[in-house]
Amino acid sequence: MSTRLNALLFLSLTSTLTACGFHPHGAYSLPTELKNVYFEGGSPALRDQMQQQLRISHAQLVPLQNASMVIKLFGEQFQRRGVSLSERGKTNEYELIYRVEYELATPKDAVLLARQPLEIRRDYYNDQQAILARDNEETVLRSEMAQQVVKTLLNQARFTLEKSEK
Repeated sequence: MSTRLNALLFLSLTSTLTACGFHPHGAYSLPTELKNVYFEGGSPALRDQMQQQLRISHAQLVPLQNASMVIKLFGEQFQRRGVSLSERGKTNEYELIYRVEYELATPKDAVLLARQPLEIRRDYYNDQQAILARDNEETVLRSEMAQQVVKTLLNQARFTLEKSEK
């Protein structure tokens, strides 16, 4: 009896959450045109971030022939530069710069949004005493920057589609 009650409670909770518009953290409500995306170019790390974000949003990366939207990336690059120095001449603070250019198109190569630059910047403190923490912090920041690029690309794609419908 309790198994049946638990199942009923679970079903009612699930239907209530979906009815109120609940989405998992980070999920986007994507239009139909963004449910099947072909992603051209980009590093494996950025491709993984895109695939993860699409999966959370109930969409997927697909081959070109199955795509309803094409996101093309050009000239992806990370740059790290010193911002400030310590008294001993060692770098105290770094700035990470992630640059990419992108274009949105249909699978038949009709341009929806012409080539655009996208740049994400982050600063971090270089703790001279904690070398492992410093390296880990940069890795985490690079991952967060890739997430930001993906979210910006999907937001821009959604906005472009909404604008073209009007």
